[in-house]
Amino acid sequence: MILVLMGVSGCGKTAVSTSLADKLGWKFYDADDFHSEENKERMSQGIPLNDEERIPWLYTLQEILLREYSLGVNVILACSSLKRMYRRILMGEHSRIRKSENCKEQDQEHSELGFNQNILFVHLHGSKELITKRIEMRKEHFVSPSLLQSQFDTLEPPEDTEKFMSINVEKSILEIVGEIEKTLGLNL
Repeated sequence: MILVLMGVSGCGKTAVSTSLADKLGWKFYDADDFHSEENKERMSQGIPLNDEERIPWLYTLQEILLREYSLGVNVILACSSLKRMYRRILMGEHSRIRKSENCKEQDQEHSELGFNQNILFVHLHGSKELITKRIEMRKEHFVSPSLLQSQFDTLEPPEDTEKFMSINVEKSILEIVGEIEKTLGLNL
């Protein structure tokens, strides 16, 4: 199983993911660790990333998820996944190498492996005011608080055609972890 905790910067993706991974004994990856130094520098200066800058990063994350899935490892990934297209890349619906004939074959291979059916997106959401307060309290994070509005503007919340659950981040980390466990049928 793969869980992707998604949402705007400051919504608690890393805190919830770390807590959940520790409790379940699952492997945890923070997508922020895989940004290039150039991307981190841009974001620290308050410059939002565009699709061209995000897509190589997303393919790196896709490769990690595919590798772990093929090894039978349960994984939690904290990743903004703001756009549907980004989530589709993570699910393996878009391959890094896009050759017209090879494309459908690779997508079908990922589907046959059951990879996309084993990913659940957990959309952590809350008011801009609450998340702004959280971002302002963070220390030593490269994402500038000035990027929050661009994150809300870019966000395409999951829709019915996607496999997801939504959780309001006004709850405590323990409550959020419990809600995820309950949805997964893992009441530990």
